[in-house]
Amino acid sequence: MSKYSHDTVVPLKNSELTKKEQVAGMFDNIAFRYDFMNRFLSGGTDIIWRKKLINQLKEVNPQHILDVATGTGDVAIMTLQALKPEKITGIDISGGMLEIGRKKIAKLLLNNKIELLQGDSEAINSPDHSFDAVTVAFGVRNFENLEKGLSEIHRVLRPGGKLAVLEFSKPAGWFRWVYNIYMDLVATRLGKWLCRNREAYQYLHSSVKAFPEGKTFLHILQQVGFYETSLNRLSLGICTIYCGRKQV
Repeated sequence: MSKYSHDTVVPLKNSELTKKEQVAGMFDNIAFRYDFMNRFLSGGTDIIWRKKLINQLKEVNPQHILDVATGTGDVAIMTLQALKPEKITGIDISGGMLEIGRKKIAKLLLNNKIELLQGDSEAINSPDHSFDAVTVAFGVRNFENLEKGLSEIHRVLRPGGKLAVLEFSKPAGWFRWVYNIYMDLVATRLGKWLCRNREAYQYLHSSVKAFPEGKTFLHILQQVGFYETSLNRLSLGICTIYCGRKQV
């Protein structure tokens, strides 16, 4: 499996822990404010982005869905409400994020429809062809080995199934300058103030800069076996939706 520069971007440069271990610990530490920070830093636009992601799956009418890097379960809950599938399984490496997600799901009385499990995107504990669709919202950037994670997703998709990925990207033109100032000066300081964790939001910016976005990411999807790949940039390029299908 090829390595990409983003695979080596980690929250703590001097740590001996692997990227996977560092990312899990980072999200454990900020889990208590994660949902609030998403709404606050995006002005609520992240909800619109997630809805657009979910809309990409309507054409395949999926009944069994895997939500990779599910976090606190927002996409899983929104997907159930929008598409009414039989079952959604969410996996994440952060136990802290999953704990909050399970409480949200229990409060909504959705335990019979949504199951959140601690799991690794690069070693998904499901048989081949288990899911009609897979979603990943703001998670592929955190994979320790991007190709390995995408290959695992391809393995557990049924033939004809669809992958929909939502990920941060780098805006183009004049807006990139504004965006960089916001991320460097505003987001990292707010992260330190509200979550007591500046490193998490500095890592966010660094990993976005290094991520192989756009047509490069589509090429990676094609390399691991996806076809009918496409991308759709949102909000002046702040984030992008990528889609791919598994051959029948």
